Amino acid sequence: MSLSFQGDLSQQDKRCVFLTVHDLGTNHTSLVDFVNCPAMSEIKERSCFIHVDVPGHEEGSPDLPDSYQFPSLQTLGEDLITVLDFLQIRYAVGLGEGAGANVLARCGLAHPRRLLGLILVNCTGSTASVTDAFRTRFSRWRGADISQSEEDFLVYHKFGHQISDGSDFGERERTLNDYRSRLRGNLNTHNIKQYVKAFLSRKDLVLKGCQSDILLVTGMLSPYSSVVEKLYKELDKDKVTILKVDKVGDVLSEAPAKVAQSLLLFCQGQGLLTSLPPPGVERRMSRAMSMEEYDKPNIRRLSLTPATSESPPPRKL
Repeated sequence: MSLSFQGDLSQQDKRCVFLTVHDLGTNHTSLVDFVNCPAMSEIKERSCFIHVDVPGHEEGSPDLPDSYQFPSLQTLGEDLITVLDFLQIRYAVGLGEGAGANVLARCGLAHPRRLLGLILVNCTGSTASVTDAFRTRFSRWRGADISQSEEDFLVYHKFGHQISDGSDFGERERTLNDYRSRLRGNLNTHNIKQYVKAFLSRKDLVLKGCQSDILLVTGMLSPYSSVVEKLYKELDKDKVTILKVDKVGDVLSEAPAKVAQSLLLFCQGQGLLTSLPPPGVERRMSRAMSMEEYDKPNIRRLSLTPATSESPPPRKL
């Protein structure tokens, strides 16, 4: 795994730290693009982002050797804790998309005291999903280059049907063309296939009983929207919230403002980013406290001491 950073990790005690993992057919740049969008500007100023590239997915990476056994999603998730240990990060919020969301969820299950919360975009909970409908048609991931059918699978996996009309059509076409260009660009297609195979071979993800709070995010045109809704229905509603965005397939690029708003409210429910007012609420703070003091993470809920009678922060979005 390789790492990229946004923000000053030396200020982690005064910042919200995010650990991110990308989806199939891309790398950390897809999440950097989301963090750099205007709707995320204030959150970005008060946060640190640790972006993880799964093996062989950094720009210009050579082929992974034939002798290399690409890790399963379970192994990738369990090994993420080494990133936090190496960087001496005490706790973080997980932010993952697609296959990366599945990886981060497994990390949260294995190491619940290190992840304050999980923001999972288009997370699949089981193998019995849309993947099975495409397994036969797109099962032959062979050769050095990505075939047209394999590329179509990756586009469908990320964007869904992309049903659109009117003025949105041109923007959607530009988004799809940009994604296809990235697939044919500096990413190693041999290594992309290894990640895809690991995703297609994933085991069931059982989130019931997960100690970390969870925000599930999906677009209604995503091929995984029904899978995400099914996952939501199976979980404890005191621990999980869902954001469903109409008329989009790729929520991070098509509806970043709505995702940023829900991300902020979710983090504030964990005692993070508290200097930022919820959308539509005027910022008010004591003159005796600085913004950094307001943003300092409140990790009372991770304490080993008995809980007090304080009411927990609201979690509903």
